[in-house]
Amino acid sequence: MNNYDVIIIGAGSVGVPTAMSMARSGLNVLVLDRFSSAGQGSNKAAIGGIRATHSDPAKIRLCLRTLEVVSAWDETYGQDIEWTEGGYTFVAYRKHEEETFKTLLKTQHKYGLDIDWYDKDDFLKIVPPVNPDGLIGGTFSPHDGHCSTLLFGHALHEQALHAGAKFRFNEQVIAIDVHEGHARGVKTDRAEYVAPIVVNAAGPWAREIGKLVGLDHPVNPDSHEGGITEPVAHFLGPMVVDVRPALGSANYYFYQLSTGQVVFCITPSPSIWGFDRRETSTFLPMVARRMVDLMPILSNIRVRRTWRGLYPMTPDGSPLVGRSQEIGGYIMAIGMCGQGFMLGVGLGELLTRLATGDLTSDDEETLHILSPYRQFHGEEALK
Repeated sequence: MNNYDVIIIGAGSVGVPTAMSMARSGLNVLVLDRFSSAGQGSNKAAIGGIRATHSDPAKIRLCLRTLEVVSAWDETYGQDIEWTEGGYTFVAYRKHEEETFKTLLKTQHKYGLDIDWYDKDDFLKIVPPVNPDGLIGGTFSPHDGHCSTLLFGHALHEQALHAGAKFRFNEQVIAIDVHEGHARGVKTDRAEYVAPIVVNAAGPWAREIGKLVGLDHPVNPDSHEGGITEPVAHFLGPMVVDVRPALGSANYYFYQLSTGQVVFCITPSPSIWGFDRRETSTFLPMVARRMVDLMPILSNIRVRRTWRGLYPMTPDGSPLVGRSQEIGGYIMAIGMCGQGFMLGVGLGELLTRLATGDLTSDDEETLHILSPYRQFHGEEALK
């Protein structure tokens, strides 16, 4: 009863789509999670953006696959996940951003991303409410978009169950059985389970799980806050990202739901390390000033609520994905750096091919880029 082909630790943005993909491939899959249902860790705090607009080829490739699946989800499964293909824009008010975005276009085009630079006048046609004072222009990727994190998380869980994956909630993994250098299963606070493959998809708790096999994964949770406004008449199509640093924040981004609310988030600077998910009194005044300066039309919209989630960060802002060199059968899919929601579907399929031995040459390149054993140099430009 407790024997499986694969055990996945974590029923979040990576664990659930991985379970769906692996179960569909014929593997007998068990997912374990400390919370009461799927997506109760960081997934429910995500604001729902899905973009392939990255500077890293591995992320571009994985997110293009996620976009392909998500954009056809309603048609394929008859489940409305509120997918909206509104695109992503990155604004440039300084020469530094202009040069960065234009330089990245070479890599983005090489790996199949539909994105271009638009000078001020053309950019204002795409995002008319943006403050024109000092605006140089920006990039626009029309096929990026957003969907409901809660609806999509539920849909993935339902499809994973339909494919045969098993889920056990309210169970905390307390040990991973390793014999002669190979993982053989896990022990929770309730039961023991056997499998030759164990996948660490534990999000902010990935380091804790790694210690159970004697590994110290460089993944640390960083608290980020988000918020949502009252619904108003629709005025904004794409997600807007402003990467200019300011006091207390590195960047911020927002978009408007089809139902009229504006959803927004900020990247704190310096980072706020730890597992504290309580809202702060500093977040809303900070982000409001920045958003209204960029888009004055926002000044009279009332905020309904704010919340706080955890970004499992790595030293260079990119995930750690691959097999352990020390422990056979132990696979890492950790350190999503706040992008697990957009990486999850593509990553789940990659992990399936890794587990079944069906890797392609593109997969090999992706795994090399995201190797947990790489040297960390700098950070991804659009992390």
